[in-house]
Amino acid sequence: MILWHNPRCSKSRETLALLESRGVALEVRKYLEDAPSLEELIAAQAALGVPVIEMMRPKEAVFREMELSKDSDAATLLQAMADQPKLIERPILFVGDKAAIGRPPEQVLTLL
Repeated sequence: MILWHNPRCSKSRETLALLESRGVALEVRKYLEDAPSLEELIAAQAALGVPVIEMMRPKEAVFREMELSKDSDAATLLQAMADQPKLIERPILFVGDKAAIGRPPEQVLTLL
């Protein structure tokens, strides 16, 4: 299991604590320091099974600065996340070929 984690985010911290309280062994990836590649983001979107916009943070200022919109095409949005990883919704737990966004944190429990 791998958790894309931002320690400054309360939901990310809550998700990590929830998993640790259940004794889950996982790898924590601080994705702002170790940014995912475009290929990893494409795989993440497939694992999540959601439209690309649903794995993004459209309220971030950089979303507007990059002139993105909810109607931007998937390739543009994925490249934007590769260029600006703070646009990635957090946290994301990966288990095998499945993934879940921890919003709310309990959402990741569906993968256990």
